[in-house]
Amino acid sequence: MNAPLPLGQQLLHAGLIGADQLRIALHEQALRQRALGRVLVELGFVSERALREALATHSGMREVDLDTTLPDPEALRRIPDTLARRHRLLPLRYDASGPALVVAMAQAHDIVALDRLRAELGPGTQIEIRLAGDAELARAIAQHYGSTTSIEDMVHALEQRSGTAAGHGQDPQLVVRLIDALLAEAVSRSASDLHFEPEAGFLRIRHRIDGILHQARALHRACWPELAVRLKVLSGMDIAESRAPQDGRISLDVGGRPIDFRAATQPTLHGENFVLRILDRDKGIVPLAALALTAAQHAALERILARPEGLILVVGPTGSGKTTTLYSMLQHLNAEAVNIMTLEDPVEYPLALIRQTQVGEASRLGFADGVRALLRQDPDIILVGEIRDADTATMALRAALTGHQVFATLHANSALGAIPRLLELGLGAELLAENLGGILSQRLLRKLCPACRQPCSAAEAAAPATRTTLPAEAIVHRARGCPQCAFRGYRGRIAIMEILPFDTELHELLARRSGIAELRRAVQRKGLPGLADDGLRRVLDGSTSLEELARVLGPVDATAVCAADMASPAGHTSVP
Repeated sequence: MNAPLPLGQQLLHAGLIGADQLRIALHEQALRQRALGRVLVELGFVSERALREALATHSGMREVDLDTTLPDPEALRRIPDTLARRHRLLPLRYDASGPALVVAMAQAHDIVALDRLRAELGPGTQIEIRLAGDAELARAIAQHYGSTTSIEDMVHALEQRSGTAAGHGQDPQLVVRLIDALLAEAVSRSASDLHFEPEAGFLRIRHRIDGILHQARALHRACWPELAVRLKVLSGMDIAESRAPQDGRISLDVGGRPIDFRAATQPTLHGENFVLRILDRDKGIVPLAALALTAAQHAALERILARPEGLILVVGPTGSGKTTTLYSMLQHLNAEAVNIMTLEDPVEYPLALIRQTQVGEASRLGFADGVRALLRQDPDIILVGEIRDADTATMALRAALTGHQVFATLHANSALGAIPRLLELGLGAELLAENLGGILSQRLLRKLCPACRQPCSAAEAAAPATRTTLPAEAIVHRARGCPQCAFRGYRGRIAIMEILPFDTELHELLARRSGIAELRRAVQRKGLPGLADDGLRRVLDGSTSLEELARVLGPVDATAVCAADMASPAGHTSVP
């Protein structure tokens, strides 16, 4: 019987990595003294999901996605957290009649861990292994067994010593451990932002989860100076400066995976406000196939991306997922034969094969000058993080004129609303008409928790703020709340989109400086769904609620939505 191939050779034969990548990973493995699989994931050569699937295929074992699996409480009770943490395993299901245990592990042949499990559960217990990723296990263990350190205990200790002269110098690591725990807590709750907000008598800490702020805890105001200094040190800020805004960045390993935090301070009446944007690389890049577009939307997007040159815009307000969608499109186009270069402020997620440049005051490079520099780097595709001024708009259009595909974001409320904004920035309608490839407008809606969403008729769900002309008997869902969604009724977010490819008719209308009303009539004749249409489709397929749609878009009129637009694609996913 042939011996099993080493992991690197398995992945090489499966075509998941190349020979050069394997050589680099083996060199890094020798330097870091870590498992090869973890090194490959950290280097970005292979995703954790792909690694898990490859190991499962080769070993003949079943895999498990811990992000969507809820362990049995009885199984968790049977295995102590010390054993789970030491051997990086998570019990999933326990059957006392067997007895039998289903357990998730990263190493299927960890004999020591299996012996410890049998010793803990008693002889005769059948153990069935499910393969999981190393970082997935770390996250799941932290989530289901809880933090090794009580935040409440650390907060109490800090409040006891803060504000007293004798308190300083006692347990110097207390603030360090508390900040680490607060950051890890925000990541574990899938927060996109972490707010430290000083008030007159206390410090409020809030998490932005699925676009909504939730208060996590409140601390005595005397705790804030020490915590602020620690955050500034981590962010690379000037700890002596408290009267001017500052920006910084933190990179930490949380739950077995790298997490970046974009930090910003703002002086306020009661002290410095500190906000951290949480940038999780595992959630920041969503494949195009996972956006759950309809067939018509997918065809429209493919027409836009198939054009080898032109300006492609993603528009929407701050926090509407524009950067995530741009990254999804770049990943779709990314290949060794294509040179993709970006200008971002800041670079949020590193992408393999793509040359990313950060612009801003620190780098002394602006978007307009950056585009000029990029055009000398032989690019095929250029990403301009944001069109903010006339110079940047002019350079982006010039790059499109010279045969490049140019992606950019712009603040506008709708796809057609981007046109007057571009004209206001000084772009000529004639040149714009020939070189505008397409515009995407989008918003993010909270996704109903699938474990507790409640079906009801549109008439029952309707309220003054959710006015809609859906038939009263149409079946929709509303939020309820359960432990899995922290009783919020929503878990994760989905994107609704308006995708507008520009064709000859729209180019001619734009060149004649036709008004928005005429352009809108032409778009409606083509049957392209708008944001409200896509939002109602998501309501009818049970992804979100009428209340949530109205919160984001306002009252929605469904009279223009046809049955074809309502057709739900197979599957949907959350967008971070």
